[in-house]
Amino acid sequence: MPYRSPVEDYKFIFENIVGFSRLAETELFHDSDMETCKEILDAAGKLIDNEIAPLQRTGDLQPAVIENGVVRCSPGFADGFRTIGEAGLIGLAADPQYGGMGMPLSIQNAVNEMLNGSCLSLALAPLLSQGQILALENHADPWIKRVFLPKLVSGEWHGTMNLSEPDAGSDVGALKARAEEVSDGTYKIYGRKIFISWGDGDITSNVCHLVLARLPGSQEGTKGISMFLVPKFLPSESGELGNANRIRAARLEEKLGLHGSPTVELQYDGAVGWLVGRPSEGMRAMFTMMNNVRLGVGCEGVGAAEAAFQQAFEYASVRRQGLTPVGNGSGAIIEHADVLRMLADMKSRVFAARAICASCAFAADLKKSTGERKWASRAAFLTPIAKAFGTQTGIDVAAMGIHVHGGIGYIEQTGATQFLRDVFVTAIYEGTNGIQAMDFTGRKLADGGEEAATISEEIKSAIRTADSLGRSELAKNLHRADARVSEALRWMLDRRDMDDRFAGATSFMRAFAILLGGKFHLLASLGERRLGPRTALAEFYLGRVLPEVYGHCDAAMEGAAKLRRVTPETLAG
Repeated sequence: MPYRSPVEDYKFIFENIVGFSRLAETELFHDSDMETCKEILDAAGKLIDNEIAPLQRTGDLQPAVIENGVVRCSPGFADGFRTIGEAGLIGLAADPQYGGMGMPLSIQNAVNEMLNGSCLSLALAPLLSQGQILALENHADPWIKRVFLPKLVSGEWHGTMNLSEPDAGSDVGALKARAEEVSDGTYKIYGRKIFISWGDGDITSNVCHLVLARLPGSQEGTKGISMFLVPKFLPSESGELGNANRIRAARLEEKLGLHGSPTVELQYDGAVGWLVGRPSEGMRAMFTMMNNVRLGVGCEGVGAAEAAFQQAFEYASVRRQGLTPVGNGSGAIIEHADVLRMLADMKSRVFAARAICASCAFAADLKKSTGERKWASRAAFLTPIAKAFGTQTGIDVAAMGIHVHGGIGYIEQTGATQFLRDVFVTAIYEGTNGIQAMDFTGRKLADGGEEAATISEEIKSAIRTADSLGRSELAKNLHRADARVSEALRWMLDRRDMDDRFAGATSFMRAFAILLGGKFHLLASLGERRLGPRTALAEFYLGRVLPEVYGHCDAAMEGAAKLRRVTPETLAG
């Protein structure tokens, strides 16, 4: 079925969940009123549905290839990326002095999710460019900004991030790539980088790599890492492309999914690069990009989930199998109770994850536009939740979509399996979901649970509003779940041994995310003028999904002792 961007859902979330209109009250975003936002979403949705979505199957069936060290991308991908760039969708949130629109991240985030749902393989490229643009805006010197940013914003060039090496994946501090300063102020970069998404290709005339490497004499670990901008082709002072840099695309990774997105092993043999930021502060600069991309990765999961749901819903609406129990119904399998349950589960989880990502982006916008610490805290707190819950939702919903299809869903020709194959890696890169959970129960609770308690108070306020409107029955499960998560929070805060926290980190963060989803479903119901589809979906989520909180909280409070009894010998036996 044709993909349809969830434009109306975003309009509803902006108006009824996050309070988007508050951004127009700030000086920075005074032009970003709700009407402008709607116009951008409408235009972007139409372009994405018509121009980008048809590339989804092409990328899977005609993947990127490497020929004599040159990467050739899937048919239509170069035109698709050019379309995205010319429409201004790469630089929606970029600085206007470099060709961007200066719009809130909230809008960029929404458009990115639509791109992800239409063709995740291609959508990875603009996301990486956006992260690089942000890093250069905040850390690069004026010459780099002047030469590189306009090209990245327009989509003439595209960007990547180079962290991983054969023995330095999640442990970035173990990397061995090195940099040597040259008398002209540039650096020579040596080393090998692996798993580089969009590390080469023919969709643009230049590929710009942000590379982590060590300067001579730098200390071990992450504190000794610097960051360098290393382009495939060296630009002149005015930005004209010159000679090829000493970078070689050694091979393409053979992956489970995302076949249209070339994941490249790169060899640097004295490649020319420029320092970005200060020496040995590369991780600080890179985290500017990574935190932005982590939210973007969460939206990759949501986009894939949305697309998987749409296809499953369409199939279930026309497929006839068995006798359905609905009198005068169509006879389609959507009328079977268990198929309807799966579709409602898919739809309700997608909305919860989308609202969480939208709230995270909105907090980042208010942090940027007001400078207030409370918004910085909220954005930081929600980032690991958005990344982990968004990506896990993508995996869960894509898997359920195959189940809705039945046996035919397991056949590649339907395209149902592609959503699962493509989205699976999102739970791994930009910090695995386990790492996000440890960050959440570690650094994000270093405030003594202040931010978590603030969110709990907001949930109680939403429940009081529901009570005042005669919807106490709808809110009662949320009240109990909030109390249970608050109990688990206190347990976490009382643990001095971080091993106890980390043993239950994934479960606790999952419980918190599901609770947040319950809050947003309640607000969605309250945002309806009369009881309607959003209330029906809220009833389903609050009654059937929210109770998962209790099991996750039980697991979160188990501690590490019993887990540590499961030794390698136990597993081997």
